[in-house]
Amino acid sequence: MKRIEGFPVEGFVKGKGPKNPAILLIGEAPGENEAIHGIPFIGRAGDELEKSLKSVNLTRDDVYMTSAVRSRPYMWKEKKMRNGEITKRKYNRPPTKQEITAHAPLLDFEIKNIAPLVLVTLGNVGLQRLLGKDAKVSNLHGQVLEHAVRHLASLERDEYIWSDEKYRIIPTYHPAAVFYRPSNRDFIEEDWRKIGKYVSTMKY
Repeated sequence: MKRIEGFPVEGFVKGKGPKNPAILLIGEAPGENEAIHGIPFIGRAGDELEKSLKSVNLTRDDVYMTSAVRSRPYMWKEKKMRNGEITKRKYNRPPTKQEITAHAPLLDFEIKNIAPLVLVTLGNVGLQRLLGKDAKVSNLHGQVLEHAVRHLASLERDEYIWSDEKYRIIPTYHPAAVFYRPSNRDFIEEDWRKIGKYVSTMKY
């Protein structure tokens, strides 16, 4: 919380799930509902994620849910009401590099200590946090990658270095991607079929 002081963010959502889960899910940042209730992936995007998990016979209890940033990044916007009145309210926005770096030690710790079968990144923010800015979900979704991941060099420096260990990573789109581009649903469903198949072969 101290590291992210002064940034336009609010709330704090802890990672949630068992140790040694099938999947460690890495999202972007909490939205308004998550920040209020302190629970990751609730609301419409959470419902979509639960459908994906159900399609591979998993529930929220089988996976560990976390994100690159734990506080909700927001921006103020003005909106004109029907009666002509102007109101200001907070809207979600993607986290900045500095906000991602501020919360980097938390994700570093989880990746090292949770010991999942596979890391599943949801959207570009989680994917690029692990593999750098050149990694794009549109190019890599549904692929099983065996790769080192980036972690913060130290608490005093804003520099990332590569882990000694390699991790299994399967990128896919963020569940909210279906709201702004419905055609993404086909990609997400296919990716989750691959994730389910991969997890079942690893488990048994």
